[in-house]
Amino acid sequence: MRLDGKKILITAAGQGIGRASAEACAREGAEVIATDINEELLGDLGGERIETARLDVTSADEIAELSARIGQLDGLFNCAGVVHSGSVLDIADSEWERAFDLNVTAMMRLTRTCLPGMIERAEEAGTASILNMSSMASSIKGFTNRAVYGASKAAVIGLTKSIAADFVTKGIRCNALCPGTVDTPSLRERIAKAADPAQAERDFIARQPMGRLASVDDIVPMVVYLLSDESRFVSGQAVLVDGGVTI
Repeated sequence: MRLDGKKILITAAGQGIGRASAEACAREGAEVIATDINEELLGDLGGERIETARLDVTSADEIAELSARIGQLDGLFNCAGVVHSGSVLDIADSEWERAFDLNVTAMMRLTRTCLPGMIERAEEAGTASILNMSSMASSIKGFTNRAVYGASKAAVIGLTKSIAADFVTKGIRCNALCPGTVDTPSLRERIAKAADPAQAERDFIARQPMGRLASVDDIVPMVVYLLSDESRFVSGQAVLVDGGVTI
């Protein structure tokens, strides 16, 4: 029960890392608000400690409405994001704007809305934690065909460090999670769209020194740790869980 008594909001909780994190946080005693833009994906996620809610993280109105309803938080996991493939020569302005809107601006808006209440909670509990989803891909280590993705995920790290520095004396911790290649529905969709899906999967595996894709179970323990009081002396970090890619 490492998160007993804590209220945690998680975005993109319908599948993949977000869903596994919501279930893990609930098992550890947290009251979880699991959100996703696709309500159907949330259909079977409810339980004693999990409340589900539709949330379009790019909508300032929906963010404000949800925040007013759920009140103060002890933890926020900004997990929503999108992956774009291509070099800088392949990026349309609309794709660049979409990636930054979802991967960075939405994260900023949700944090800005929830932060005052989290500061109040931290005054009572001693600490509150924000976790932002970044990536090792092209934000920490360069990869081909990840120009806008890497730029937006690097921006997440910059935002994370700024929040951590600005509010460290208020009991707020803010860290960025930087996973390696994780076997999620999103990855499987990208593999399926490749000209040669089998080769695409081999290529993803080949860039992992451990010789396999990560599972969500490889990532979730770090999520729980960074949202728990066990990490109360950790802030402003880009935390790598990448199977050795950046050794």
